[in-house]
Amino acid sequence: MDVYGLIGNPVGHSLSPPMHEAAYDALGLDARYVTFEPDADDGAAAVEAAATLGVAGVNVTVPFKRDVLEAVEPDDLAAEVGAVNTVDCSTDPPRGYNTDVAGVRRAFAHHGVEREGAAAVVVGAGGAGRAAAFALAEDAVSLHIANRTVRRAESLAKEVRAALPDDLDTPTTVTAGGLDGLADTVPTADLLVNATTVGMESDETPVPADHLHADLAVLDAVYAPLDTRLLRDARDAGATTVDGAWMLLFQGVEAFERWTGEDAPVEAMNEALRAELR
Repeated sequence: MDVYGLIGNPVGHSLSPPMHEAAYDALGLDARYVTFEPDADDGAAAVEAAATLGVAGVNVTVPFKRDVLEAVEPDDLAAEVGAVNTVDCSTDPPRGYNTDVAGVRRAFAHHGVEREGAAAVVVGAGGAGRAAAFALAEDAVSLHIANRTVRRAESLAKEVRAALPDDLDTPTTVTAGGLDGLADTVPTADLLVNATTVGMESDETPVPADHLHADLAVLDAVYAPLDTRLLRDARDAGATTVDGAWMLLFQGVEAFERWTGEDAPVEAMNEALRAELR
């Protein structure tokens, strides 16, 4: 039996176990997915312990996505993003990946949203914001990062610019600013990602409804609730909407495929995820 798992603190609320267990059942794989909850400063040690114990792979969630970099060999993307959320423990040293980036890309692709040549806006410069910015920057013609703390947005924008390939046919323009600048950027944008927690605890939105429009595709990383104020406002404006469970699903799909070498049973994983959310 292969054992996979999740390292985080806390992990009791995680939706990853039922999602991955559904994938194993769908493909008849002899595997289990378990959770590990180390102390707040023991994330790297937990990855090392998992590898020593023969765990085949682990996901990593808050607060350890940056800490575990010291325990793994990150691929180029994870090193650029500065965060690891998936580890292949079968290699020596364990190999680290960031599948949150793939979660953003595949969520948009699943809904038929084109990233290439788009003008993109990411609201938030934390972990989800970093993943969204790196996911969109290379294909977009422009990327604007908006954050309550402008300095943090500017720092992320600088990192994204430094990571862009030199041979892009059309170099991406990467800018940053505060939330008050959304009135200038969202009305002309093609893609919008809310990578903040606004809308999770209250019926609020980080983007005023009058900035939204029908030619926009909106991904809200918040998945509890699924139908946020931002998504309702976006639908009312005629925009394409992508709820946060799709990003969560596809980062898990990407991890599953890296670990097993199998095509993930996306429908089974999605059904299990949404059943838990309901």
